[in-house]
Amino acid sequence: MANKSALINVMDAAVRKTARRMLRDFGEVEQLQVSKKGPSDFVSAADLKAEETLRYELQKVRPDYGFLLEEGGEVKGKDLSNRWIIDPLDGTTNFLHGIPHFAISVALERDSEIFAGIIYDPTRDEMFYAEKGQGAYVNDRRLRVSGRNSMADSVVATGIPHRGRCSPAEMARYNRELVAIMPEVAGIRRLGSAALDIAYVSAGRYEAYWERGLQAWDIAAGLIIARESGAMVSETDLGERMLKTGSILVANGPLHGPMATLLRKAHRAK
Repeated sequence: MANKSALINVMDAAVRKTARRMLRDFGEVEQLQVSKKGPSDFVSAADLKAEETLRYELQKVRPDYGFLLEEGGEVKGKDLSNRWIIDPLDGTTNFLHGIPHFAISVALERDSEIFAGIIYDPTRDEMFYAEKGQGAYVNDRRLRVSGRNSMADSVVATGIPHRGRCSPAEMARYNRELVAIMPEVAGIRRLGSAALDIAYVSAGRYEAYWERGLQAWDIAAGLIIARESGAMVSETDLGERMLKTGSILVANGPLHGPMATLLRKAHRAK
C-alpha cells in the first residue's frame, strides 16, 4: 500500500484527532498519580471522550455504518454490511499508572469479516494498519513477521489474568502455561495492551502472543494486521472463533504449531 486507501485515510484521521486529546489527558494523569484520590475517575472520562470523538469522526464520513463500542455497546447502522469495532483506549491500566504503553484500536468489519484495521500508539507515534489483501504497515513501512524458527531464540508475549478477570481454575491454567513455555523461550513479556502485543508480533518484535478472556474490540484490528503481515492466527486451541471466544494465539508460521502444542500440554497437565 504505497498510498493509503480512502478507507485507511478516514480511519487514520479519526484516530489521530482522538490521540491529540488523549496525549493531553495522559500528561494530566501522570500528575494525578501524586494525589490521594488517584486518577481513576479522570481516566474513565478520558476513555469515554476518546470513544465519543472516534464515533463522531467516523460517523461524519461513513454515516450509515454501525458500531461495536467498548463503552457504548452495539449501535446498529443503516448499512448492515459494515460496522466499526472500536477500543478507544487499549491498555487502560498502563494509562492509569502513567505508563506510556497504550493504543487506540479501530477495525472495520465488513460482511462479518474484519476488512481493515488500525492500531495507533500515540506515545511513540506508531501507526500500524492493514486492509484485506493490501499488506500490513507501520508508518508506511511494510510489516513482516519474524523469521525465527527456534523457540529458544524467541520472545513471546501474553496477558496474565488479574484481579476480577478470572477464576482460580483459569489462574492455575495460566500458571501451568507459563511453567510449560518459560523454559523453551528466550523471554516472556506482559506489557498490558493486547492490541500492541498483536502489532508487535506483526512487526517481528515478538515471535508469538497468546491470551484468553478478551473482547472483540481488543483484537479485531490486530487480526487483519497480523494476517496481512504473514502471521498465523487462531484460538489457543486452534479454533477459528477468536472474536466470539476471546481466545487468541498469534505467531509466525514456524512457531504457531509448537506454541499451540505447549499450550495444549499445559491444559492437560491438571
